[in-house]
Amino acid sequence: MANIPLDPNNVISPTSLYTLFYLTFCIFFIFPTREFISLGITVEGIFEWFLKCEFENFIFYQIRRSCVTLIVHSILPLGYILFLLLLTDKIDVLLVTNIWMHTFLVFSLLFPLLMCCLILYWNKKGSWDNHPIAKSLQRFCDPNTSWRQLSSDINIEFRSIDKVSLQTSTIHRVIATDNWIMKVSPYRLDIAHQSDSVLVLCQADLHHVSVDGQGVVQYLNIEVKTTRRGVKSFFIRCNATDFHLLQHKVDRPISILQGIVFYKTLTEQFLEVFEENVKKNPPYILPKDEQLDQCIGCMVAEPSVKLVKCCQDPEPCTKCYCRPLWCLSCMGRWFASRQEQDQPETWLGSTCTCPLCRSVFCILDVCPLEKTS
Repeated sequence: MANIPLDPNNVISPTSLYTLFYLTFCIFFIFPTREFISLGITVEGIFEWFLKCEFENFIFYQIRRSCVTLIVHSILPLGYILFLLLLTDKIDVLLVTNIWMHTFLVFSLLFPLLMCCLILYWNKKGSWDNHPIAKSLQRFCDPNTSWRQLSSDINIEFRSIDKVSLQTSTIHRVIATDNWIMKVSPYRLDIAHQSDSVLVLCQADLHHVSVDGQGVVQYLNIEVKTTRRGVKSFFIRCNATDFHLLQHKVDRPISILQGIVFYKTLTEQFLEVFEENVKKNPPYILPKDEQLDQCIGCMVAEPSVKLVKCCQDPEPCTKCYCRPLWCLSCMGRWFASRQEQDQPETWLGSTCTCPLCRSVFCILDVCPLEKTS
C-alpha cells in the first residue's frame, strides 16, 4: 500500500489540542459530572481542609465556599497561560504578536485581582457584613437582631434530622427546614422564610432519558415568591418524585398552575390499581384491645392492612400470623418491588412474601382494617 503524504495544514497543532483539553476540563470543573464529584475534583473536594464541615456552621460554610469558588474560577484563565508556558517554548512570542492572546493575558491577570478585591471588601474588618449572604440575612432581622444571631438559628435548623435536602443538580441544592427555604448555588445562597413566601409550581418538563439512567423522568420548576421587602424571588428545580418531600416540609400549600400534569411512574400507576383492588377485599375486624403503632415502612401513617388468606387456591398462598404493621401504600410498594420489573402485566396476578414471616400471599389476601366502634 502506498504511503499517503500528510498535509501539514490538516494536522492539529499541540496548542489546539491543549486548548480543547483545557476548555473541556474547565467546563466539567465548573459544572462537575458525577465522576468529577466522586474523584473530588470540585471546589468543595479540593478545599475541604479550609471550608471545614458544613454541618457545624452552615451559613459561614456557604460564605467561605462562595469566596473560594469565585477565586478558583477566576484563576482558570490564568492557569491556561501558565500551563501553556510549560508546553510551548514560543508562548512569549505568541503573547506579544497576537493581539487576542495579549488581551487574554491582561484579562487573566486582572480578573483574579478584581475578585480578590471584591472578597476583601466583603470581609471588611473581618466581619463579612458586606457579603451578599450576610446582606440577605440582614433583611430578615429586626432592629434588635443581627444577621449573626439569625445565622445561628439557621445553623441549628440545618442540623435537624428532619430537614429536607434535595440535590437538584450537580451545582444546585434545595434545603427546606422548619422555617426556611434555601437554594445553594456555586456563588450564592438564596433564602426565603416560609411565613412570607408563596410557592408556585409553574412548569413541568418530561425527559425520556435521565442522567441517572432511570428512563422517563419529570422535573418541576417551582417559583419561590416572597413578600419580604428587598428579598428577590427565585426558582427551584426538583425531580417530580421528590415533590412530595418538599410539599410535606413546607407549611404552606404549593400552588399548581392549571394545565400541569404529573407524570406517574409504573410503580405509582400500579399502586392506584393495587389500592382499588384491596378495598374490594373483605375487611379485617380489628379487636378492641389491639393497639396500632406507626407503619414500620414509612413510620408516618397508621397500619391499615392485614394479611389474611382469602383466596380459594390451596397453593401457593399460606396463612400469615403477623399483626397489622403496614399501611396500604407501603404494602403496595413492597408487593411491586418483589415482581418482575420487565413484566408489569403479570403483577396483579402474582404473589409476594410477607416482609416479616415470608408467608406467601396474593392481592386477594390483603385485607383493609376495620376498627370496631
